[in-house]
Amino acid sequence: MTDWLLFPAHITAPVALLRRANPAVRWWLWIMAGLVFAMVLVGGATRLTESGLAITEWKPVLGILPPLTMADWQSEFEKYRQIPQFAQLFPDMDMRHFQFIYFWEWGHRLLGRVIGVAFAVPLLWFAVRRLLPSGWFGAKLAGLLLLGGLQGFVGWWMVKSGLSERVEVSQYRLAAHLLLASLTFAALVWLAASLGPRRAQTGQGALRPLASMLVVLVLLQIGLGALVAGLRAGLAYNSWPLMDGVFVPPFEDLTRLAPLWTNLFENITTVQFQHRMIAYALLALALWQVFAARRIGGRASRRATALAGLVLCQAGVGIATLLLAVPLWAGLAHQALAMVVLAMAVVNRQALSQ
Repeated sequence: MTDWLLFPAHITAPVALLRRANPAVRWWLWIMAGLVFAMVLVGGATRLTESGLAITEWKPVLGILPPLTMADWQSEFEKYRQIPQFAQLFPDMDMRHFQFIYFWEWGHRLLGRVIGVAFAVPLLWFAVRRLLPSGWFGAKLAGLLLLGGLQGFVGWWMVKSGLSERVEVSQYRLAAHLLLASLTFAALVWLAASLGPRRAQTGQGALRPLASMLVVLVLLQIGLGALVAGLRAGLAYNSWPLMDGVFVPPFEDLTRLAPLWTNLFENITTVQFQHRMIAYALLALALWQVFAARRIGGRASRRATALAGLVLCQAGVGIATLLLAVPLWAGLAHQALAMVVLAMAVVNRQALSQ
């Protein structure tokens, strides 16, 4: 066995070595999922504190260090003063406030770099030592590394949208940025869960369509949530279950923009309404899976019940966030629980693949 560790030039590792390596690979993947989870939360805090435009340049290498002298801080602050957000939203901002928003954005970018290193270095080590399951290095893990690199480009593409004509980033690009992070997170959870104990259960295959729909619906709801955040739609219609006294807003309010399709992405009323409706649909589908899984029992039923409970909690946090007009703590709790729901939905679906 020692020879295989010292001389990784062999084409494949013994099955026993791969079985022993799987726990290390699995824990590494769970840690990476945890780091992406933290990245999403820091990104949410960056958005809620209006910090995303504090750094007006993209310096992948030189940007690792924050300003170190007062002259450096003055230089960065002057760059920020040139963008519309400063002039229109924060004309009275002082250096202390600027440093606050700067560190949120800098921390977000630094964590992205940490994630890149924490993924690439162990991946290379596992690959050289032939400790990865067969076929994992290519499309699965190397693909995820490329996806992470793409996320950095998308993040800067998003920031650029708020540096010239807008006072905030484009909600389209914000949604793309969050969905890409969510897909990366979901893929890491799927791969980590797939390395766990294999426990097939008779009849559970019938739940796969429902479980797949739940994953898709959770991702859709996360994307809609990004549109709500990008448009600040959470600051409107701060009542529940009615919106301005009605359950369904008037048709003319939902379709006030032209062309018609833009209402789905740019109309605050429509964006918040569809986010509410998908939440109801997600909860109904999760409860449907509970009833379907009870006929099978065992682990399938417990997973379905846990997922439905998380969706119900997320709905409650979402309502509280809306009623309180999106305070920072509630917005972050809502975003964190959304990722927990996504993780559980992915684990549930992956377990049904066995």
